[in-house]
Amino acid sequence: MAFTMRAVKVPPNSASLEEARHRVFDFFKQACRSIPTIMEIYNLEDVVTPAQLRSSIAQQIRRNQEVTNPKVIDMLLFKGMEELNNIVEHAKQRHHVIGQYVIGEQGLVKDTASKDQGGSEFLKKFYTSNYF
Repeated sequence: MAFTMRAVKVPPNSASLEEARHRVFDFFKQACRSIPTIMEIYNLEDVVTPAQLRSSIAQQIRRNQEVTNPKVIDMLLFKGMEELNNIVEHAKQRHHVIGQYVIGEQGLVKDTASKDQGGSEFLKKFYTSNYF
């Protein structure tokens, strides 16, 4: 199995916002091209589709869409490249990838219906307020 990325190189600083924007698109393309390798390495076929993983990557990039400083964008790109390299080089375990990119910030789907049956009022309040 050949790895597509060997080393994270530090690109020179972007001269303008347009150049930084172009680099973000290049990084997104590179991340999308790595999805089949990531799916194979971490055996994610039973958990997520490539389209959902691509959507998760796009969501991670869109979280910083309000940033307009090219130096900050370059720093975020470097962190993203480092993260992608760690994932492709199998420096993370499967549950890390699933927790961060498949489940994401929404967390697991809350299923409190089975716990609410026959419980006291105190437990019902406890489950609704403290169930993660």
